[in-house]
Amino acid sequence: MNTKIAKIKSTIKQPKINVITLGCSKNIYDSEVLMGQLRGNNLNVVHESDKMGKDDIVVINTCGFIDNAKQESIDTILQFSELKEAGKIGKVVVTGCLSERYKPELESEITNVDAFFGTNDLHNILHELGANYKHELIGERLLTTPSHFAYFKIAEGCNRPCSFCAIPLMRGKHLSKPMEELVNEAKILAKNGTKELILIAQDLTYYGLDLYGIRKLDELMRRLSDVPGIEWIRLQYAYPSGFPMEILDAMNERDNICKYLDMPLQHITDNMLKSMRRGTTKQKTIDLVNQIRDKVPNIAMRTTLICGYPGETEYDFEEMKDWVAETKFDRLGCFTYSHEEKTHAHTLVDDIPDEVKQQRVDDIMEIQQGISFDINQEKVGKTFKVLIDKKEGNFFVGRTEFDSPEVDNEVLIDATTGYAANGSFVHVKIDRAEDFDLYGQIVKI
Repeated sequence: MNTKIAKIKSTIKQPKINVITLGCSKNIYDSEVLMGQLRGNNLNVVHESDKMGKDDIVVINTCGFIDNAKQESIDTILQFSELKEAGKIGKVVVTGCLSERYKPELESEITNVDAFFGTNDLHNILHELGANYKHELIGERLLTTPSHFAYFKIAEGCNRPCSFCAIPLMRGKHLSKPMEELVNEAKILAKNGTKELILIAQDLTYYGLDLYGIRKLDELMRRLSDVPGIEWIRLQYAYPSGFPMEILDAMNERDNICKYLDMPLQHITDNMLKSMRRGTTKQKTIDLVNQIRDKVPNIAMRTTLICGYPGETEYDFEEMKDWVAETKFDRLGCFTYSHEEKTHAHTLVDDIPDEVKQQRVDDIMEIQQGISFDINQEKVGKTFKVLIDKKEGNFFVGRTEFDSPEVDNEVLIDATTGYAANGSFVHVKIDRAEDFDLYGQIVKI
C-alpha cells in the first residue's frame, strides 16, 4: 500500500517556489541560503523564472533602503499579488528589508499576500513553505551568480550611527558569523567550482569585534586565502572610521587577496561628515586614503558618495568636486540623498530640490568619467590576469582583480580571434581603452 501511495505521489507535479531577489548583494546571499534550504527539503525551487503555473509560489525578497528601491519592491509585490488574484499563481510570500521595516502597513494595504516576513525569519519562511530548517545545510547555498564567483556574507547588521542610513532598522545590530562556519562555507563553495569570494557585510572592518572582542578581518582573510581552489578574495563595504590597517598586510602577503577595496566615504567636508555622523573628518579621510595607497601601491579603491544631504551648501559640493578630482578614485558611484523615516537625518529639513541633487550627481560622475578614462589609458599595452564571466555577442567579458562584478569595469575580448571558457582565468593584453571598459587579446605567459 505504501509503495502504491509513493508512486501516486511521484506522478503529482510539485509546485515551483520561484524566488525573486531585489536590492543588494546581501539580499542575493539571503535568497541563495533560502533556496539551499528549500532544495535540501526536496522542494522544487527556481530563481526569477518567467514560467509559472497556477499552483506555484512566489517569494519576493525585497529591498527597503531608499525610495527607488522601495518603489520597485512595492511594484513587484503588486504585480505578483495581481497574478495570484487572477488565479495564475498559487501563493505570494514577501520577505526582506521592506517587509521588516513596513510590515504592518504592507499587511493592511496589500491584503492578498499570504505572508510577510522580516530579514531574520528564515525558520518561519521555511515553515510557511512546508519545509524545515536543516542545521546540517549551514554553508550550503543555491548560487544565483555564475558558479565561479559568490557573494560571501561574513556579518549581519550594523552598529554604526550614520544619520542617513536605515540599515540598522532593517538588519539590526552587527552580528559576525563564526570564523569556522565561514571557512567551512568557503570550502563547500570551492569544491563546487567557486574561484572568487566577494566578502560583503554592512561593515566588513567590524568583523570579529562582537564575537572575539577584537577585529579579526585580517585573520579571516588569511584563513579563507588558505582554502584550496579560492583564487580571488575581494573586500566590499569597508568602513573608514577605525579602519584596521592590518588587513592591508594580509593583502600584500597573499596573492589571492585582490588589491581592491570598496570604502563608501559618502562625503568629504567636515560640515557634512559631522552631520552624517560618520565619526571622521576631512583630514582623517584624506590621510587614510593616502596611507592605504602607500601601503598597497597598486590598490584599486572604490567609493560611493551622497549628493543633496540636508544642509549641503554649494560650497560643500564644490569642495567635494575638488576632492574627487584630486583623489582620483579608481571606481566611484554617486547617489542622491533619500530622506528615510526613523533615521536621525529625517529630523533635518530635506532642503535640496531633487533636480539639484541629480545635477550634483551628474557633475560628480562626469568628473569620474574623465578620471576613469585616464586611468584606463595607462593600462593600454599592459597584460592583466582576467576572470571570464560570460560571452556576450562577439565578446568574452571578464574582469581584472581591480573590478567587482556588476559595478566596475569590464574587459572585452574579441571572441572571433580566440576562446575563453566561463569561469576560467586568462591573461589579456590591453590594446584599447574607453571610459569604463578595456579591450584586449588573450596572450600566453
